[in-house]
Amino acid sequence: MSDPAIVDARPDTGDREPRMVTGRFFIVTLATFCYFLSLGSLLPTVPRYVEDVLDGNGFEVGLVVGAFAVSAAIVRPWAGRIGDRYGRRVLLSGGALLVGVVTLAYTQVDAVPGLVGLRLVTGLGEAAVFVGAATATQDLAPSHRRGEAASYFSVALYSGLALGPAMGEYLSRTSGGYDRVWEVAALFALLAAVLGLGTPARPAEAYEKPRSLLHPAALGPGFVLMLGLIPFTGFAAFLAIYGPDIGLEDTAPVFFAYAGMVLLIRIFGAKLPDRLGWRLASTIALCAVAAAGLVLALWASVAAVWVAAGCLGLGMSLLYPALFSAALEDVPDNERSQAVGTFSLFFDLSQGLGAPLLGVVVALSGERAAFAVSALIAGAGFWAQHRLRRAHDATEALTASQVVRP
Repeated sequence: MSDPAIVDARPDTGDREPRMVTGRFFIVTLATFCYFLSLGSLLPTVPRYVEDVLDGNGFEVGLVVGAFAVSAAIVRPWAGRIGDRYGRRVLLSGGALLVGVVTLAYTQVDAVPGLVGLRLVTGLGEAAVFVGAATATQDLAPSHRRGEAASYFSVALYSGLALGPAMGEYLSRTSGGYDRVWEVAALFALLAAVLGLGTPARPAEAYEKPRSLLHPAALGPGFVLMLGLIPFTGFAAFLAIYGPDIGLEDTAPVFFAYAGMVLLIRIFGAKLPDRLGWRLASTIALCAVAAAGLVLALWASVAAVWVAAGCLGLGMSLLYPALFSAALEDVPDNERSQAVGTFSLFFDLSQGLGAPLLGVVVALSGERAAFAVSALIAGAGFWAQHRLRRAHDATEALTASQVVRP
């Protein structure tokens, strides 16, 4: 039997427009906020901890930052299957619980290998939380407003990322130091686990075992997403280290402004991805993130960091909901978690592959060279997006020809 909360959220046959924000939708987004507040507090503090306390080099910083993404990428497709079979609640609450416990264990490590190991375990929870929360918001949204639902979901995500770095920077400078950061981050992850119990318990339709582990509809959009995310991966991983070289000692305000900009665009422009269409929206996004990498590479100043943050804010506000809509365009309800799992693993690949790759560039040539490489990778996203557009156009043309035939 289907969960009533999911069924009621679908469009009815009358004239009444279904509500977007319901009680269940709010609970899911609040849990998402708490989780990403926890994650956001680690963005500026983990790189500095590796460099200042563990005496790590650029490659080791990239390795630690991206380690959790490796395990998350491996298990995301399996998390999608679990979500489709057993419901989204087990993913959101169970994953957040695991992240909370493992983050607390950061207090017990004093070497790079140990921290890498814990980050790998963290990735298991990360995969579950994101797939569970992202799929639940889609379950609870009308089918014709999925881009808008993705925008509102990401409001919670970026609210956490806007406040988290400032919280992490503040806590790391208090008497508790880095251990206090890990403790508070763990607390918010555990709070997300409790709130996640309000997620709908069952999938929308009966589960059918998929023929493949990865959902084919999400592969193309996910690949474009990965290429477009790498400039932000470099920005998040190396800005805290690069900042002092140009006179920027505290990077928390930059992260706050970046995430705040994304938040404002997602709130007041929530319908933009649906109105622009995923093709135009993702084109604008790729232009913006590539520009961010070029600005950082060619202009060594505090002003350049703020300009790049603005470009990233515009790009990230459009990239995810646009490509998310493309990935789920024709996916049945009982395959949605699998598609979300496939799509979101490219988030992990952007960090698990991008951060170490850019870390090698940092070790060889410095941060500005890494920012330049990230811009070139984002530029490759235009080629991938062009192929994706051609594939979608061919599918739509084939569907239209089948409709008009007698």
